[in-house]
Amino acid sequence: MKTASKGALLRALMNRRGKVLAILHPPTAAHARIMEKSGCEAVFVGTGGVVGAYTGLADVGALGMMECVQIAGWIAASVNMPVIMDGDTGHGGVMAVRRMVRECIRAGIAGVRIDDQPIEGKRRTQSAGVEVVPIEQAVARYRAAVDMKNELDPDFVVMAQCYARDASNSSLDDCIVRLKAYREEAGVDWVQLESPHSIEEIKLARAAVEGPLSFMKGKLPGYLGFDEHLALGINIAWYPGFTHHVTWAALSDFMQAFQQKGVGAWDDFVASRADHPYLMPEIGADGEGLAKQRELEEKYLSGAALSKYRK
Repeated sequence: MKTASKGALLRALMNRRGKVLAILHPPTAAHARIMEKSGCEAVFVGTGGVVGAYTGLADVGALGMMECVQIAGWIAASVNMPVIMDGDTGHGGVMAVRRMVRECIRAGIAGVRIDDQPIEGKRRTQSAGVEVVPIEQAVARYRAAVDMKNELDPDFVVMAQCYARDASNSSLDDCIVRLKAYREEAGVDWVQLESPHSIEEIKLARAAVEGPLSFMKGKLPGYLGFDEHLALGINIAWYPGFTHHVTWAALSDFMQAFQQKGVGAWDDFVASRADHPYLMPEIGADGEGLAKQRELEEKYLSGAALSKYRK
């Protein structure tokens, strides 16, 4: 029986009612496996947060499209849950956007988020100096992505990230107009408000846009919980950075202890986890891991060659 594509799985989750879909970063493929085992339903491979963690480069437009596709594709291949890739500004004009969507689909990625910033001045979220391209150019960018996915895989998800709220050349009013245009004129599947300043602004966005909508923390005093999302009529929660900070903090604590105590820090860690086991990211029996290697060797090799397993 044919299984649903990753795009179809993501589409079902983002259109689900009554339960929030929480989106987090998987820092690596190994982390993604642990997250999936812990109940995570979908993840976002951010350019700065994830691809930058592999390359050491900042999220300032320095990372290439194929670097992003390669890393997001590795993560997508390691799990069964859908993976969304950060498409930045599309890495060029409409032909580059089409290629990016094609490469994402080829790599098994479920969807892509594309920004409305100018490619020449791409900045990290919540950075000073953010600008947005003219709305006509942004709509063309999104239409190119939507047309490409409709040609290859209609289930693939195209998401529009709107930076207009804090952009130096825009405003809240323009932001609301853009969110509506990206959804209705360009036909994207999902829109995201990058920087709400209040609950009232989220309500304005919700009233203007039909279908899947999410928002980043922006200028809110804190992250909103699941019940608060549902109360706003929004069933997608965007929490990408949590996983990075948790792993950075844990590693920082251990390294400081290691500098002081050497291997004793490891002994302390093992003792502290004796009654509190944690998940491991091993490849399962149905994946291309040790179990599969042994199965194939027993299929392909002679009894003499397999004697290594009896020693």
